[in-house]
Amino acid sequence: MTDVDTIIEVFKQDRLRYINLWFVDISGGVKSIIIPAGRIEEVFERGVLFDGSSLEGGSRSVESELLLVPDVNTFAVLPWDQPDERVGRLICQVHTPHGDPYAGDPRRALQNVLGQAQEMGFSFRTGVELEFFLFQMDEQGVALPAWPHDSVSYFDLSTNFRQSIRRKMVATLTRLGMSVISSHHEIGSGQHEINFGYEEALTTADQVLTARVALKSVAQHNNLHCTFMPRPRRDLPGSGMHTHQSLHATGTGANLFSDPGHEYGLSETGRWFLAGQLHHARAMVAVLAPLVNSYKRLGTSIEAPVYVTWAHINRAALIRVPGLMPDDGAHTRLELRCPDPSSNPYLAAAVMLAAGLDGIRQKMPLPEPLEEDLLGQDRSRLRRAKVLPATLEEALLALEADETILAALGPYISNSFLSSRREEVEDFNRQVTDWEMERYFQKY
Repeated sequence: MTDVDTIIEVFKQDRLRYINLWFVDISGGVKSIIIPAGRIEEVFERGVLFDGSSLEGGSRSVESELLLVPDVNTFAVLPWDQPDERVGRLICQVHTPHGDPYAGDPRRALQNVLGQAQEMGFSFRTGVELEFFLFQMDEQGVALPAWPHDSVSYFDLSTNFRQSIRRKMVATLTRLGMSVISSHHEIGSGQHEINFGYEEALTTADQVLTARVALKSVAQHNNLHCTFMPRPRRDLPGSGMHTHQSLHATGTGANLFSDPGHEYGLSETGRWFLAGQLHHARAMVAVLAPLVNSYKRLGTSIEAPVYVTWAHINRAALIRVPGLMPDDGAHTRLELRCPDPSSNPYLAAAVMLAAGLDGIRQKMPLPEPLEEDLLGQDRSRLRRAKVLPATLEEALLALEADETILAALGPYISNSFLSSRREEVEDFNRQVTDWEMERYFQKY
């Protein structure tokens, strides 16, 4: 836990020059305001007003002023700036000028659902597997989508230069105070994965937000382009953000998903939570996979499943109960495999938790798992299983009909989210692609 006095002292001792105040819009984009370091005490005492009317989902022009209030627990010194321009970063809550929480703040949306969990005696912890691609850039600094920065594959050991990029990335994340468990090359050329430690869900969301900025910065300093686009090329696999989740008792920290006596080691609470996520999966995927491009990743491999099923071994299931070492029930968790790294990490965590809590409140029955051996005996079970939406347009229709997921976002964010995503769908549908020209221009 960091306090204001400690942060002010760091600014003085380390001679930081600027304060970088970060906040996030509904799409998950990082916005920032730079403040001279001499105003640090004023920033903590009064916050900083800014014009929010131009934000995605921002206020109407008649009520455009918004107030940034820094969260002291998010303080970090950004390690990629020049020594004479060192910057201290703080992630902010967004308020109205009167001090009320701003309804369009995604971080607040997550905190609201976390508050509901706390009232039920739960804390929500998550850990993510963040995948991304690195592409080469030309002499003018323009990214070259045709040129991944290497041509190796899953867990392969590449050259010293290729390995050093990922080491630099891990070192940067560590300097920012993040817990990095591991990193490795993914299956696609130029594709990588970094696995983060298990944290409270708000901390994890802050880390994902920070990591996306940090990894892009490290890549740029090495003449590479880092992209979290879910499917950057047809001949490459997609990038996901598999998310591990568990509920813990607020008083003791005990893992409430754990039941060593159950076949899958999963408690009744865990089974209800899992049933809730399966029940709301078609709606919450609009938030977890929020781009038109996201649906060109889903269904292309077992790492991006579309069947709304669960299992222990079967990696084609939407939700897995990962295996554990003997007597390791404290790490019992659920792995949700449809999120991708373009999602807003705060809204993603909010809808995941809301779906699970609804399952607990309703004591939803959990369907039988769909393991690979069972699937081999009865293929009809797969045909009967629900599937995720095939397009963003279909996902938005499912979201619009799900009161639980809409409530997790809140009316303001849900209306803005639906409106902005529909604009993207409509714009995409009006495009005339190279594929269409090649297929139809001469023929018709």
